[in-house]
Amino acid sequence: MALLTTLFAFLYHLPQVYKWLLKPYYVASLFMSIAFLAVRKTPGICDQLNTQREDGNPCDFDWREVEILMFLSAIVMMKNRRAITVEQHLGNIILFSKVANVILFFRLDIRIGLLYLTLCIVFLMTCKPPLYMGPEYIKYFSDKTIDDELDRDPRVTWIVEFFANWSPECQSFASVYADLSLKYNCAGLKFGKVDIGRYGEVSKKYKVSASPLSKQLPSLVLFQGGKEVMRRPQVDKKGRAVSWSFTEENIIREQAHAVAVPLPVPEEDEPEQPGTPAEEGVVESKKDK
Repeated sequence: MALLTTLFAFLYHLPQVYKWLLKPYYVASLFMSIAFLAVRKTPGICDQLNTQREDGNPCDFDWREVEILMFLSAIVMMKNRRAITVEQHLGNIILFSKVANVILFFRLDIRIGLLYLTLCIVFLMTCKPPLYMGPEYIKYFSDKTIDDELDRDPRVTWIVEFFANWSPECQSFASVYADLSLKYNCAGLKFGKVDIGRYGEVSKKYKVSASPLSKQLPSLVLFQGGKEVMRRPQVDKKGRAVSWSFTEENIIREQAHAVAVPLPVPEEDEPEQPGTPAEEGVVESKKDK
């Protein structure tokens, strides 16, 4: 049942995945992810490779390579249990495929392994995944504007995401957070973001660590009257984030527990009554950011 659910979810999001994979960053990542498979299976190249197979066929996987690939599959399945978006699922597959490629190439030939590892490092340092550029109702803060905006109106509740552009977790969460803002932004509830990778003083003041080791990115903080009411993920005494899943359901539930007024329910268009003309000009469209 779990496999069928995953398959149906993938097929449902296939147009989005197709568009996502056409971006140059992911095209290059996919080619790097299947590099060992291409080398091992391409005639003329695989004939020059060493093998531990009993039949001496250099163009097929030996038992150790199959073992490494099976172990990789198990890790990806466990990692993807906490993935939220399709981007996170495919991102995990690409990441651990590169790790497996490094191990397999080093086992095959240390020179090829060093070449592939160098290529991965250069790619990591020079290429960044594309940022989310879709619609959203989000206010972007700087170190000079965040305090004034949070204190401006005590009747407004703010949900603020502390993020960094270099964080893969923040990039994956961007579409989820944007979708929340489109559904629930209203006069009494606003959504904001601040880049603590750019504004270090904000990171210190609100005690959100930008260190990759702390696992605190992204962090969602709920403010009422300029005061912090809730924070997710929570942070333990050692400064590390307590594991928490950034799903829409979790965010809605935690916000409802933290404040007296829950997130407003998105309004749905009511069907027109027969014989009654639709009212014009009642719904006012919001402008893009």
